[in-house]
Amino acid sequence: MDDGHEAVRYSLMNMNLDRRLLRQTRAVRLFLVLTIGLGVLLGILTVIQAGLISRTINLAFLDGRSLIDVRAWLFGLLIVIALRAVLTWGSEVSAFQIAARVKLELRERVFGHLMALGPAYARGERTGELTNTVIEGIESLEAYFSQYLPQLALAALVPLTVLGVVFPVDLLSAVVLLLTGPLIPLFMILIGKAADALTRKQYKSLSLLSAHFLDVTQGLTTLKMLGRSQVQAEAIAQVSDRFRETTLRVLRVAFLSAFALEMIGTISTAIVAVEVGLRLLYGTLQFEQAFFVLILAPDFYLPLRLLGTRFHAGLSGVTAARRIFEILDTPLPRHSEPRGGEESHSVVRETLRCAHARSAASGRSDSGDGALGGGDIRFENVHVAYDDGRRSALNGVSFEMQHGRRTALVGPTGSGKSTLAHLLLRFVEPQSGSIEVNGLSLGDLPVREWRAQIAWVPQNPYLFHETAAANIRKARPDAPMGDVIRAAQQAHADEFIRALPQGYDTPIGERGARLSGGQAQRIALARAFLKDAPILILDEATSHLDSVQENLIQNAIERLMQNRTVLIITHRLNTIARADQIVMLAKGRVIESGTHESLVREQGAYYRLVRAGRTMKDGSRSADAMGTM
Repeated sequence: MDDGHEAVRYSLMNMNLDRRLLRQTRAVRLFLVLTIGLGVLLGILTVIQAGLISRTINLAFLDGRSLIDVRAWLFGLLIVIALRAVLTWGSEVSAFQIAARVKLELRERVFGHLMALGPAYARGERTGELTNTVIEGIESLEAYFSQYLPQLALAALVPLTVLGVVFPVDLLSAVVLLLTGPLIPLFMILIGKAADALTRKQYKSLSLLSAHFLDVTQGLTTLKMLGRSQVQAEAIAQVSDRFRETTLRVLRVAFLSAFALEMIGTISTAIVAVEVGLRLLYGTLQFEQAFFVLILAPDFYLPLRLLGTRFHAGLSGVTAARRIFEILDTPLPRHSEPRGGEESHSVVRETLRCAHARSAASGRSDSGDGALGGGDIRFENVHVAYDDGRRSALNGVSFEMQHGRRTALVGPTGSGKSTLAHLLLRFVEPQSGSIEVNGLSLGDLPVREWRAQIAWVPQNPYLFHETAAANIRKARPDAPMGDVIRAAQQAHADEFIRALPQGYDTPIGERGARLSGGQAQRIALARAFLKDAPILILDEATSHLDSVQENLIQNAIERLMQNRTVLIITHRLNTIARADQIVMLAKGRVIESGTHESLVREQGAYYRLVRAGRTMKDGSRSADAMGTM
């Protein structure tokens, strides 16, 4: 009973998937109709061609007509052959347009959806698997849209056209065709179930191989240093072997299917040939009609055989579509609807203008670099959970970040520090509770304009395979070169950039392959200086710096933090101690909050952390104590 329910559920899932794939053709419906229409015309021309051939042979060999007598029929046959060639070409071009346009539109949708989901979603996925889905997965849909989908209609229309012509000519042959024709789709369905299961397993193996191979490639330097490269090479070999074996099983089923369909088509054609030949022998059927039916019989089964072949060709695309729609069905963060251009900017500007006015009234002035005040940000009873609510990240967090002041988040790994940063960046949205900026709900502010007010220096900044200048300009694409150099100087990155072979025009490689960890971090700091945003998030901004550079960078960060609303995530006690407010997190809750001095006096969790850090021989490595607290 359970197997029966599972089979029904799986069939319904496949039907829903087919409907969704069919809806992707709305924008190219004209090309789809054109492809099917040309295929039907080809079927009609096939019938006409069979009639011309049977008539010509009957006149020439049985009636004894000369070549001049049948030249009109031969000329007509030549025209039909030329028209079939033109229609075949047109059908192929039209089918290609269907696949090309659907793939382009679907790839843009998936990529845009992934961008909208943001890092909070991507960090839970494997880059290689997502890349394989967006590139190879969508590419494999070409056979489905250009071959299988049009053939699905032609497999019904063309045989019906042939039957409509054969019924008046020879009723018995038409009945034989009608009874044997459905056998091909029946065997296609039976074999297709096994092929579908194997194709899904093959695609899963390919995704695993892509993800694992990319992970190993990106960490190859570390693996070589640790002497583990050979182990990973053997792991890749094992995954590759599994993929090879699965692929061979898929091919085995595909060849079996092709053999079965060809055999059924051949046997069915032979049945028609036998019954036509016997009646022709006994004189109950005229030669021209018998020859006409015999020529059409293979063309009656051909669309059905092609449907089976193209079903297997498009099966990998259907398997990939499951993963594609799984990504598209992932709900986006509950961002506010965009408001039109100038209105969007005015909402954020007005919000920050309130903070600026409040800053001036309280006697505080903005920094000399012209940054607007970031405003007061208040978290009120915020709850966040991942994996559809199964994994809680924040449980009723409440605290306030005041304009021009520094808030340090402290706590062990998994306590919710990064989630709070992602909430500010609008990568995730709270399931309950509120985040307010100067009394306005953060959810009511347009996402793009809000993010323009934030500079973020993550622990592992992403650098693109572009020049050093282009990577810094990611913060402000229209920045002149003078501003880029000035930002690099403030981040103490100018010296090593100028030492590169082409200076600021040197490509630094994907993920900063040509740079050290500290150099990549300084590029990220240069971005923050260039953006000059009123709100600053520092997530372990000095984690990759050596002791020589740390003091220089700390001084630069001190200048960067002046008169901004700053959120600091760090394990360094000397950085935490200089914060205006320290928020201690544990298991997604705020367990302590206050200044360094007040928390030390309370002798709670923060005091124990500070005491543990001071007992270490090297105080600069108190990060380790923080991470294991």
